[in-house]
Amino acid sequence: MSTAHLHLQADRLYHFDARGIAKRFRHAAIFGALDALAPGDTMRFHNDHDPLPLLQQLRDRYGDRVTIAYVGREPGNITIDFAVVAPAA
Repeated sequence: MSTAHLHLQADRLYHFDARGIAKRFRHAAIFGALDALAPGDTMRFHNDHDPLPLLQQLRDRYGDRVTIAYVGREPGNITIDFAVVAPAA
């Protein structure tokens, strides 16, 4: 009998490279990935452009539950950490 493999990493940092996803599916895939994360998890997002409209959508959808921090901001190589914050008690 096999057990489920959850692909968990010890540091709870999960890479998401949007460059390999068709543009029409990107936002839905990003929202799905963020929805799957637990408080304390971080998704390291890689993209070929600065996704300003997406960042506003994330702020509107998640508010303070997801923090946004640029890790790299070079032309053609944008890296952003989206960290899921535990809800306030």
